[in-house]
Amino acid sequence: MTFLWDALREAVGYLAEFGPELRGIIVLTLVVSTSATIIGAGIGVPVGVWLAQARFRGRRAIVTIVNVGMGLPPVLAGLFVLLLLWGEGPLGVLELLFTPVAMIAVQSMLALPIAIGVTLGAVSALAPAAAEQLRALNLPFSGRFRILTREARAGVLAAVAAAFGRVIAEVGAVLIVGGNIAGETRVLTTAIVQETRQARFGAAIALGVVLLVLSLIVNGGLTWLQTKGEADA
Repeated sequence: MTFLWDALREAVGYLAEFGPELRGIIVLTLVVSTSATIIGAGIGVPVGVWLAQARFRGRRAIVTIVNVGMGLPPVLAGLFVLLLLWGEGPLGVLELLFTPVAMIAVQSMLALPIAIGVTLGAVSALAPAAAEQLRALNLPFSGRFRILTREARAGVLAAVAAAFGRVIAEVGAVLIVGGNIAGETRVLTTAIVQETRQARFGAAIALGVVLLVLSLIVNGGLTWLQTKGEADA
């Protein structure tokens, strides 16, 4: 018990100090995770709406690929991006490996199928008769997109929340392409790994608390938007 109390006291002290290292880690975590969520959801939500409405040969195969992507092991995504950005790889000339840009790229790859799959399920769950009537109106995709996202608002927001949850908790992929460089590519999850490896459990606990608080704030905001939409309906 003494060990646990000591670790908790260290965690409180680490948070109370709120030094420049911690501030930098928090800012980079928010920048990387928010950017990846915006990219993943910005592409994934429209694609999910389109897949829910489209009828064409090969659609089932695409949906299967999306479902597989939702469970894609992060280390495989990290390896793929690493090979692309490696010095001798196709995009090595850009010199983006071990930078926040590489971390955003790999997290966007993880967020994308989540956003597509959850949006697809939400829009597909709408009343079939309403969907058929909407198709019969022959509206452009932009018009159908606005109507469907409004009707499936709770599900679309759940897609964004799921995408954010996927990326902010990610550690394996960002370690591979980011390298966990102090002051440059170290985010909350990789910092927790680093502190734990070095037996600095108080700092690890403090970083975990910050991670939970950030997740609570973002998901709390999205949940409020969901319930507000239900109340306004």
